[in-house]
Amino acid sequence: MDKINHDVFKNLCVVSAPSGAGKTSLIKKICSSEKISVCVSETTRKPRKGEINGTDYIFIDEKEFLLRVKKEIYIEHALVHGNYYGTSIDSVSQLLNKDKVVILEIDYQGAEIIKIRFPLSRHIFVLPPSLKILEKRLRERGTDPEDVILKRLENAKIEISKAQHYDYILVNDDFQLAEKKLLSYVLDTDMAIDEKNRKEPLIDKDF
Repeated sequence: MDKINHDVFKNLCVVSAPSGAGKTSLIKKICSSEKISVCVSETTRKPRKGEINGTDYIFIDEKEFLLRVKKEIYIEHALVHGNYYGTSIDSVSQLLNKDKVVILEIDYQGAEIIKIRFPLSRHIFVLPPSLKILEKRLRERGTDPEDVILKRLENAKIEISKAQHYDYILVNDDFQLAEKKLLSYVLDTDMAIDEKNRKEPLIDKDF
């Protein structure tokens, strides 16, 4: 961690969501802003159709990943849905030092690590409107077999329960509205938006 200037961590923004909530699509839309960069994570997961190595993720095998864990090159790493994910210290540091707002698209396990190590970082959780809609989205994208879909839905219940620990909660019901809100949250480097002082619970009763 000595390589990182901790003062710039107000420009680090974590975005988490259950699989199928639409966070990746939202992040891709707001990254047209020159002020924002996404730090590409490494994973042992196999690429989905249309995913590009180095753009969506850096795809590596499990042996190499675990070796990199031993070398302590990751700022955070976690086992998610049976695959490893991690973000390298160097990749985060390089973007932050360019005075960019840097997005980490990671799960709640990685988010918890980042929040402890770097309390100036900001955290956004993207919720689907309901679990029924989440299941519909997972099935419609057609990238996973039935057993994987069921596992993702079960894990989603755990992931959604963690939303209350985030600085902002965003429900992705209307995509254009969600895009505008996400952009404002990501660029709110001083956390001045009223939603950060939210009243609990914000999670829809359908969950």
